[in-house]
Amino acid sequence: MGEANHRRIIIGDVHGHYEGLMLLLEAIAPGTDDQVYFLGDLIDRGPESSNVISFVQQHGYNCLLGNHEQLLLEAFPNGRTFHPALQAWLYSGGRATIASYGSNGILADHLDWLKTLPTYIDLGDLWLVHAGVHPNLPLQAQTKQEFCWIRDEFHSSSKPYFADKLIITGHTITFTLPRVAPGELARGNGWLDIDTGAYHPKSGWLTGVDMTNRCVYQANVFNRSIRMLPLDEAITDVEPAQVVAHRQALFL
Repeated sequence: MGEANHRRIIIGDVHGHYEGLMLLLEAIAPGTDDQVYFLGDLIDRGPESSNVISFVQQHGYNCLLGNHEQLLLEAFPNGRTFHPALQAWLYSGGRATIASYGSNGILADHLDWLKTLPTYIDLGDLWLVHAGVHPNLPLQAQTKQEFCWIRDEFHSSSKPYFADKLIITGHTITFTLPRVAPGELARGNGWLDIDTGAYHPKSGWLTGVDMTNRCVYQANVFNRSIRMLPLDEAITDVEPAQVVAHRQALFL
């Protein structure tokens, strides 16, 4: 499997698993000419969110706003604590993030950097977003709510949102979609989901995709194993009509 120059590498939800991210990047070995993109949710649930933010920030990697970054920013608007939003963030995994900063508290420059994150990145043939898009709204009418939070309406759409772009997302753990096993990527009508559930005990796989060479790299945050396989062998196709019923049954 030969590698082209100037790779486009896209990494799914890290959720505070810094050591797993280091394993993954060691396997991918991005060069100085490669473009690395994170799909958001760098933080929460895992043990080292502060280190993950510092690493991505210091290396100048491209990163999207995820729903967990949005929850954090809403908890500390203008640098001050907003307690109703703080409780929502803590419930969603924020306690682990706070613990990762120790006694110094959350760094102001981290908050400032998170405020600059875009909600999507258009690469021409690829369109990166954390959660997805609402299939029935024009792009200019969509907000952070859609880009960071949407699930079922997006995954159950019967036609691609873009005629000429593949949407790549994180946010929804792939094995919560019909017929997708832990660690597998999920593909629907015009979209590819690469959030394989790094923090989840059922999976542990953190995924990076080299879209230039159509290669998938994965590191398991629990047993520290690494695997690499062709993109087409890592994907399970999702039937839109089955999405809502499957997810409802899964979370009953």
